[in-house]
Amino acid sequence: MDWSINPINFGVIIIEIRINKESGVPLYLQVKKQIMDLIKNGFLKVGNKMPTERELSEKLKVSRNTISTAYNELEQEGVLKSYQGRGTFVAEEANPWKAQNIKEKIIKFVDLGLEEALEIGMDVDEFLEIVTQRVKEKKELMSKITALYVECNIEQSRMFSKQLTDSTNMSVIPLTLDDIRIIDKKTKELVEKSQVIIATFNHVNEVVELTKPFKKEVIGVAINVDLETIVKIARYPESTRFAFVCMSQEFMFKARGALEKAGLGNINIQYTNTSEKSELVKVINNSDVIIVSPGRYNDVKENIKGDKEIMRFLYSLDDSSVKALKSKIIELKYQK
Repeated sequence: MDWSINPINFGVIIIEIRINKESGVPLYLQVKKQIMDLIKNGFLKVGNKMPTERELSEKLKVSRNTISTAYNELEQEGVLKSYQGRGTFVAEEANPWKAQNIKEKIIKFVDLGLEEALEIGMDVDEFLEIVTQRVKEKKELMSKITALYVECNIEQSRMFSKQLTDSTNMSVIPLTLDDIRIIDKKTKELVEKSQVIIATFNHVNEVVELTKPFKKEVIGVAINVDLETIVKIARYPESTRFAFVCMSQEFMFKARGALEKAGLGNINIQYTNTSEKSELVKVINNSDVIIVSPGRYNDVKENIKGDKEIMRFLYSLDDSSVKALKSKIIELKYQK
């Protein structure tokens, strides 16, 4: 039997891929599936650079076309992202949120309920009182729910947890994927006490697997880059030197992708997640405008001399997604 079992070291990333040339499964599919598994299991993370097609084909002793086909399919599915001259990177899986026309659906249910009420002799005011009381009960139920929000980095997890707490009255606690990959005593208690776990769509499958022993409901939500942030950046002259400062590599990679999707991939921008003061000051001094993730705002502000502008780079939860989340939670019967 012809097996290739290769731990492949590319920088700080070690990729272990096993190829069985006698299995009957196309080689490109074996490569594709194992790359996806490495991402799902956290061995490859958002922003990690992949080996080149030539490097990987040589290590696995397969044709370059095999690797090219696997990479191309993964890129089409949003798992990988290629940048000319820079290489191929792990990216977020594309999961567009298709909002249902919830308003029309609700109106139909209300109409049906009202018709039933009138048929049994109930007047309109009595029907309205029942509806109002039921809504009040559901709101009280929501306020008693403890939810966890799981993201790949703590900055976004905190942002989205706060947004959900403000919009739903639930108590939403931020966690990271690393928190639930290696569950300590405190995290275990949080998971056990929660009634629902929320995650961004591209992390849902992994969160489901990691929390399977706890038998918790996992609900996915979509996120969008704040449009105002993109518009502000686009209005600056082409000669503007930007710096982007954040806490994590994942956030940095997401921001880069968001700017490129908005047609701002060619702006003069230096990305960093350094925590070294001297390096941070150097980046700040070499820029005209500093874009920061929320978690780095105070840190950057303390090291700025003069009146350079600081701009927060914000993401927000998709409105339709949040509405669907509320609907889903209300349907579930939780106990305090």
